[in-house]
Amino acid sequence: MRFDLTDLRLFVAVVDAGSITHGAVEVGLSLPAASERLRAMEAAGEVVLLHRGRRGVALTEAGEALAHHARTILYQMAQMRGELGRHAKGLRANVRILANTAAISEFLPARLSSWMTAHPQVDVELKERQSSDIARSILAGFAEIGVLSNAGGAEGLTLGAFAVDRLVVVVPADHDLAGQRLLRFADLLDYHFVGLMDGALQKHIEMQAARLGGRIKLRVAVRDFEGVCRMAGEGVGIGIVPETAARRAKRTARVEFARISETWATRQLSVCARSDAELTPAAQSLFDHLTSSRRA
Repeated sequence: MRFDLTDLRLFVAVVDAGSITHGAVEVGLSLPAASERLRAMEAAGEVVLLHRGRRGVALTEAGEALAHHARTILYQMAQMRGELGRHAKGLRANVRILANTAAISEFLPARLSSWMTAHPQVDVELKERQSSDIARSILAGFAEIGVLSNAGGAEGLTLGAFAVDRLVVVVPADHDLAGQRLLRFADLLDYHFVGLMDGALQKHIEMQAARLGGRIKLRVAVRDFEGVCRMAGEGVGIGIVPETAARRAKRTARVEFARISETWATRQLSVCARSDAELTPAAQSLFDHLTSSRRA
């Protein structure tokens, strides 16, 4: 049987996500293409690798064996790239980063720009993911560096402090919630929201509502925090954004904001990498920069 590296990356991604759909997204394949690859892998080995069900996929014994060897091969490939990178002169390097919504929108642009200016030969591939997905993907070797919240799980990861991300509620200046400094999330579910188009943060907020047995009453979804704050200021609905974005919006829009009392709304963001991985020189330099800039 012959499996290429894309097959192995796809299989590990599907196993970690518990879903063919989410695994396909992780490796940049369409669902039909991913499904066809998985069927071809099973046909080539004349084995069943996955039990497919309504709630996702589960490994067979053959699938467990393949997942173990696939992780080993992918890790060795990452080590090989790192070793060759030490001897490459004048070649462009690439560092892959996975980060949550707040890190990408509020913190990484400033932190990355100074480092990338000093390292013009390095390109950065930046993708948005939920923190729990970031931890799994870093462990599986799909990216060298992650920026995730304390909700993401840290077993097997090396962590460095990055930032504190506080989520707040933004409301019009004349709203009945205006003037309050702290609000319970459960008390917000009776109001209509301005949310984000997809994105890891929007999914995180919706998950918190579901845990309370409720849901977000979404009037409209926009692309960025500025849009959320602007529409909230005009009375379209309330919004949830990082405190840094709310403070910035307050300079130009008629909004007030209040912190959310639940612990999930105050998130410690960390830079992470695999504990047992040997980062490429470029990735190690960027990891050190992101953690040292937090201390500064």
